[in-house]
Amino acid sequence: MKKQNIMKTSKYFRCRNIERWIKLCICLCILISCKEKTSKIKGTTCADNSRPNIIFILTDDQRWDALGYVSNRVITPEMDRLAREGTYFSHAIATTPICAASRASIFTGQQERTHGYTFGKPALDSSTIDHVYASQLKKNGYHTGYFGKLGVKIDQPNRLFETADFYDRNTDKKNKEGYFYKTLEKDTVHLTRYTGEQGLNFIKNAPKDRPFCLTLSFSAPHAHDPSEQQYFWQEDQESFYKDQTMELPKLAKLKYYDSLPQVVKEGFNRKRWEWRFNTPEKYQQSVKGYYRMIKGIDNELGRIRNLLAFRGLDENTIIILMGDNGCYLGERQLAGKWLMHDNSIRVPLIIYSPGYDHKEIDDMVLNLDVPSTILDISEVERPSSYQGKSLMPYVKGENKDVRKMVLIEHLWDFDKIPASEGIRTSKYKYFRYIGIENSEELYNLEKDPEETINLAQKRDEHKKLIELREACDSMIHLYSKGNTNEL
Repeated sequence: MKKQNIMKTSKYFRCRNIERWIKLCICLCILISCKEKTSKIKGTTCADNSRPNIIFILTDDQRWDALGYVSNRVITPEMDRLAREGTYFSHAIATTPICAASRASIFTGQQERTHGYTFGKPALDSSTIDHVYASQLKKNGYHTGYFGKLGVKIDQPNRLFETADFYDRNTDKKNKEGYFYKTLEKDTVHLTRYTGEQGLNFIKNAPKDRPFCLTLSFSAPHAHDPSEQQYFWQEDQESFYKDQTMELPKLAKLKYYDSLPQVVKEGFNRKRWEWRFNTPEKYQQSVKGYYRMIKGIDNELGRIRNLLAFRGLDENTIIILMGDNGCYLGERQLAGKWLMHDNSIRVPLIIYSPGYDHKEIDDMVLNLDVPSTILDISEVERPSSYQGKSLMPYVKGENKDVRKMVLIEHLWDFDKIPASEGIRTSKYKYFRYIGIENSEELYNLEKDPEETINLAQKRDEHKKLIELREACDSMIHLYSKGNTNEL
């Protein structure tokens, strides 16, 4: 009898203990759930390692074919590896081919016609800045950093990032000090090396319990305009192209310059050509210098990827590489950018996302797609003010939203560079110079990719001219009102 009572008592306590453990587990689950909800309300996450890190690399004046993956005249092994392993966009377009407006589009996700920023304009307004990708990421738990050229007037830009250092070429110096004025351990180094080191240090010091978004904005390969030499590279790039003779561009002959409107012939595009390309010696020096500076960026990309692998971050870090606008390397006897030819508006764009197969995309994608893409990666809601779209469906092989046409524009009111606007489709390009009568140009890009045969006055292309002129007018109206709907 006594033994039975002991067994009943023991069973009773075992049951009570099980009940207590169940209640304790339920309480813990409720507590964790509440904590997660609170974190989401505040826009942060607890020990959030699930979302990927993001590195956005922006280069200055790197045209679309200044990449070994595209052209065998360029040596960029790290960029090539990124393109082979990731998604390469062969028709990425800077909607405005100038650094100020293009970078404003990258920040805001809007056309120049909508955000209204370029050289000579007031700083971007605070309501617009609240929606830039960096601000959205910072609010939603990302550790954010930015190093290098900003290129846009923003009041207190440091508030957008947890860590930032903004700098560009030293335009007060008319020699190599334009690029060589920053120091690392008392050694004066090229801005490219300095920016790369800033990126490495950011990754090393990033908190382990939060994802990071790092933007590295290189000043290279932009020429240092105040100097006679124009291009300055690092010593370890000196041997590249040394024994090569760079071929002249396809459109180097005088007849291509003569066919341009007078306002272009007398503008800054021609002046920059005289600085960089108007003698065989200058052409060789400048083109080699341009590619050597890109090789310097390529080296920094390699260092960054090595560090990610060493720290075990490579499988959870997405890398985006893009140029802010294209440039002329002597085509039509021009230099600089600003105009509507493909040399000027097409840029390299690569998205490397671990776990996805290599793809090459021929659809037109835009600089203002980058912020939507970054927010999609980070699982942050895209502001309604954005006019671009995420490119991650392309990376995942799911994209069905192909653009039929895009608006290209350059609206800076400056007498040395004519303003222009136009439309590009996969087959045609239409553009006109603003305020200049009879300045319309129309090209069949499939038959004439170099844009040498203006069809605007051809009777059999009149219907296409009217169609694209009206489409251009419609898109201008759409974006002038800040409408975010695509045509």
